Amino acid sequence: MPIPSVLLFVLLAGLIAYTYVGYGFVIYGLVKLRRLLGYTNQLDLPSLPTLDVTLIIPAYNEIDYLPAKLQNCLAQNYPAQHVRLLFVVEGSTDGSAEYLETMKAQVPNLTVVSGTRRLGKIEAMNNAMPLVQTPIALFTDANTLLNPEAVSRIMHRFANASVGAVTGEKRISTEATEAASGSGEGLYWRYESLLKRLDAELHTIVGAAGELFAIRTALYEPVEADTLLDDFMISLRIAGRGYRVDYAPDAYAMERPSHSIREEKKRKVRIAAGGFQSMGRLLPLLNPFRYGWLSFQYISHRVLRWAVAPFCLPLLLLLNALIVSDLSAGSAQWLFWCIMLAGQALFYTMAGVGYYLENRQTRWKATFVPYYFVFMNWCVMLGLVRFWNGGLSGIWEKAVRAA
Repeated sequence: MPIPSVLLFVLLAGLIAYTYVGYGFVIYGLVKLRRLLGYTNQLDLPSLPTLDVTLIIPAYNEIDYLPAKLQNCLAQNYPAQHVRLLFVVEGSTDGSAEYLETMKAQVPNLTVVSGTRRLGKIEAMNNAMPLVQTPIALFTDANTLLNPEAVSRIMHRFANASVGAVTGEKRISTEATEAASGSGEGLYWRYESLLKRLDAELHTIVGAAGELFAIRTALYEPVEADTLLDDFMISLRIAGRGYRVDYAPDAYAMERPSHSIREEKKRKVRIAAGGFQSMGRLLPLLNPFRYGWLSFQYISHRVLRWAVAPFCLPLLLLLNALIVSDLSAGSAQWLFWCIMLAGQALFYTMAGVGYYLENRQTRWKATFVPYYFVFMNWCVMLGLVRFWNGGLSGIWEKAVRAA
């Protein structure tokens, strides 16, 4: 019996299982224990102060979305006299600035920052923040629509003085006949939303959704211009300063899935590269003796998923094959490990079928999970290559969304 190979297989399999499934069970158990002991992060605040808030919308060549986005912002049920709108459209060449300027007469609380040079979302945010004079700054993307209660529900969370940032929920709007890429993306975000609910109740979430998140204006620190995941960096740095990043699942931003798997791949690879960039800049958060629960959540929910588990998957398959080759054919142990190998092979075969059907209108949902799981991890590996090659830019190459 190849003992070292078996032990390594069990170790890698356990690490993979913990990363993708086990952490959810562990954090659920910890949250239940906190409830039994009477600990909670939710405060009973029947009387809340009404804080002023600035909605910041970076928008590069988003004229197709701007009318709906502007109306969506104006339709929020938060008191209008306490809301400011700040659109940052620097570098746009599609008439975005001109349209918004014409709307100023109808929307007196509207400010437009424009210019001829495209600086990228990070620089746009850095330039916008000095203009914010409200205690709360709320960021939202131009191509997403918020539920009418989104702003009020996020602002409610800031009544807790320990909260430095609040993120809403990203929801993917998919059709019944959506391509596998869109359906897989929707499943992924529903699972992520569940983990965020548990993370927030335990201590803090580890990473905001760029489509909808808010911070205390005084806590904002300018982000490096080449940053790929600005929302992640901003929220984790606030958490590192001792504040909680809360989660408001009843405040959500609706977004269509990527138009195709090619577009989704482009987005995922960039996010993965940004993950490696962020981990390099957030090294102190790996110290649990200093950051406690934050380190535990950050390592379990992000670091393992980005930097460890994806690279364990091919090793697990290779180890399984080596174990089978080292055993005597026909033995009980050989049969067990053959079944394990066949199970892995079946999973990847289903992922391959999902790849083949990627943009066909199919209802065979059995392939969604294996396909999207393999796809995400492959994008992480490509993201590492992109990060390693350098030359990263904070200017997004927008992914085309489904109509």
